[in-house]
Amino acid sequence: MRTVFYGTPELAVPFLELLSRKTSVVAVVTQPDKPAGRSLAIAPSPVKTAAIRLGLSVLSPEKPADALAPLGVLKPDLAVAVAYGKILPREVLSLPTLGSWNIHFSLLPLYRGAAPVQWSLAQGATQSGVTLFWMEPQLDAGPIFLQRETAVSEDEDAVGLFARLGRLGLGVLEEALDEAAAGRVRREPQRGEPTFAARIRREDARLSLERSARENHNRTRAMVVWPTAYLELKGPAPRGLKVLKTRLAVDAQASGEGVAGRILRIERGGGILVQCQDRSALWLLTVQPEGKKPVGAADFLNGLRLGVGDLLPLA
Repeated sequence: MRTVFYGTPELAVPFLELLSRKTSVVAVVTQPDKPAGRSLAIAPSPVKTAAIRLGLSVLSPEKPADALAPLGVLKPDLAVAVAYGKILPREVLSLPTLGSWNIHFSLLPLYRGAAPVQWSLAQGATQSGVTLFWMEPQLDAGPIFLQRETAVSEDEDAVGLFARLGRLGLGVLEEALDEAAAGRVRREPQRGEPTFAARIRREDARLSLERSARENHNRTRAMVVWPTAYLELKGPAPRGLKVLKTRLAVDAQASGEGVAGRILRIERGGGILVQCQDRSALWLLTVQPEGKKPVGAADFLNGLRLGVGDLLPLA
């Protein structure tokens, strides 16, 4: 089977490697080289680097439509996309004789869009999964071939969930390739009301202790990769305090006067328990002041000379 692979980030590399073992990959399409790292030196995408290592032909068009002519010459049977980052036009999708697949890290039609893992965690979803579907020009709206789900714990963060969904997705892709090779393909319409997962912005990671403890905890574990959850602190110049790890308080710990930001408990060398909305409470375990290394929240508090009963200086 002659295939084309569309992908860009590190997350997509294992899928390209699997596809290259199972099929004849005639082209890899990835986004153009971009500035990366502190030096902002121009660098290839992880998928391009992997494709070169595998000895595969690479296309990096500015617009997906620019790949139409070179792909047409190659006459692919199937296209597979994983986190390519751009919507493919109809004429590109229709090139492969068997069609074009996308692997999406949610249970479609839930969380269509660029950041399904982050937004599902931020909204407290207890189920996630992987959907392999037939691409259409509309965003993540095509019929489903295969879908697999998995439970999500209340403390799982985006790093852990991405890793698990990646492994689950590899199994889904391998099964789909075997099914297609045997002539068994399915096109089940997506059922239910769609929800959307827009691209993450830095302001999406801002915490507010005026929200419930659970909302802040969910946002912290969702944004652990980028842009990292943060609180804004008062001072001569407002500054951000990255919040790297939190834990929900048990009911017996969630006492206080209902004033958001009040310090309820301190664990020396560990975390601090702070009041949130509706008398809920959240343990801040690991934080990172601007320009400094991560520290235990209690150690950070020592530097502010604050104790139990005081209020965090929130902006």
